[in-house]
Amino acid sequence: MTKELFTKKEQEQLKCNPNVQAVSERSITYTDEFKRHFIAEYEKGKLPREIFEDVGLNVELIGLERINSARKRWRAAYRKSGVAGLQDTRKTNSGRPSERELTLEEKITRLEVKNRILAAENELLKKPRFTRKADVKEEVKITPELKFELIQHTIKKYKLKRMVSYLCNIMGVSRSGYYNYFTEKSAQKRAIKAEIDEEVKDIILKAYHFRGRKKGARQIKMTLENQYQITYNLKRIRRIMKKFSIICPIRKANPYRRMAKATKEHRTCQNKLQRQFKQGEAGKVLLTDITYLTYKGGKRAYLSTIKDAETNEILAYEVSPSLHLEIALNTLHKLKKHRHLTEGAFIHSDQGFHYTSPQFQKLVKKMGLGQSMSRRGNCWDNAPQESFFGHFKDETNLKECETLEEVKREVKSYMTYYNHYRGQWNLKKLPPVKYRQQLQQVA
Repeated sequence: MTKELFTKKEQEQLKCNPNVQAVSERSITYTDEFKRHFIAEYEKGKLPREIFEDVGLNVELIGLERINSARKRWRAAYRKSGVAGLQDTRKTNSGRPSERELTLEEKITRLEVKNRILAAENELLKKPRFTRKADVKEEVKITPELKFELIQHTIKKYKLKRMVSYLCNIMGVSRSGYYNYFTEKSAQKRAIKAEIDEEVKDIILKAYHFRGRKKGARQIKMTLENQYQITYNLKRIRRIMKKFSIICPIRKANPYRRMAKATKEHRTCQNKLQRQFKQGEAGKVLLTDITYLTYKGGKRAYLSTIKDAETNEILAYEVSPSLHLEIALNTLHKLKKHRHLTEGAFIHSDQGFHYTSPQFQKLVKKMGLGQSMSRRGNCWDNAPQESFFGHFKDETNLKECETLEEVKREVKSYMTYYNHYRGQWNLKKLPPVKYRQQLQQVA
C-alpha cells in the first residue's frame, strides 16, 4: 500500500464518482459493480489504467500503485470464489457473502470467463504426462521449453492474455521463465544451439553410417573416437539421436526363451568354464556355437563361430546351407591358423550333437585343446557367444541377400568390421584385434 495520503479535497473529489463507495485518507472502497466491470474488461485485454480512465476515475490522483494493488486483490478473489468473491462482505455483520441472485449480465460474464479458463486447463492437462507399460504407471517428462510453447499456444487459442501466472502454475513452471523464454536474447541462443546441433548431427550420422553397419549411441561414441578422433559425451550423442530420430533397430526379445537350470547331473564334458569368461589371457577361453541365418525368400543358412572370450575376437567361422557335422569340424580346422592360443586353452560349447560327436572331440584333442560344456538348457553358460549372435543379426543386412554366396560375402564383410573396426565398451572402447595386440604388448 502506498504511503501517500488523500487530502480532504481529494477525498471529496473521488467521492463524486459513482464507482467509489467510500474514501478515507489512506484507502478507497469501490462498488461491487465496478469490480465486476473491471474483471470483465481486464479479461478482454484492457489495461487497468484504461479501465479506470474510462469510468472517469483520476489515475494520477489515485496512483498506479493503488490501481495495481486493487487489480491483484480482485483477480485473486475472483479466481477463488467467482463474482461472489468481488462483493464487499463488510456491509453485513455476519461476514457472509451476499446471497442475492445474480443478474443475467453477471451470470453470463462469470460463465464466459470460467469456460475460457476451464478450456485452457483441459488444453494443458490433456497433454500426455503418463504412459502405461506392463501395468506400471510411469511419468513422461515434458521439458520446460515444451511447456512454455504449450502455454503460449493455449493463451493465443483461448485469448487469455492475463492468465500467464495461472497457466504457468498448472504446468509447474515459473512465470519469469516463461517470459524469458520468449525474449529476443533467448531466441538467439536457441538458434545458435540449433545450428550447433545440426553440425553435431552430421558428424554423428557419419559415424552411424560407417561401413554400412547399424549402431547405437555407445557404438557411435567409440567409432567417433577410433575412426575420426572426435570425442563426444555419451549423453550428448543420445540427445542428438533422440532430437533427430536417429534410431538403431534392435532385435525383439524372444518371449519363449527361459533360463532353466539343468536337473540332469550327467554332462558329456565337465563345465570347466563356470562362467569365468574373462581370465586375463587372450587365446585361452574359446567359445563356440551355431545359429541360423534367414535371408530373402525365407531361405536359411547356418553360421558356426569360435570366439576368444577375453578379446571377443571371432577367430574362425563357417557358413553352411545345412546343419551337418562338417560345419563344426570346418570351423575347428580354420582355428589352426591362429598361433596365439595359449597352453591349456580349451573350447567351451553347449551340449549340442555337433560337440558331443566323437569326431569333433577327437579333433579337439588332436589340436591340443581341452573341452568344456554348458549345463543342459542353460544358455547363460555361453552368454558372450549368444550376445555376439544377437549383435550380428541386428547389424547385418541378410534380408537383402538373395543367394548363399551373397550371405557369405555379407558375413565376411561383417567379421572384418567386427574384428578390426567395431569398438567395444568393455574393451577400453577398442576393436577386438587392437585390444588383443595391446594385451600381447603388455605381456
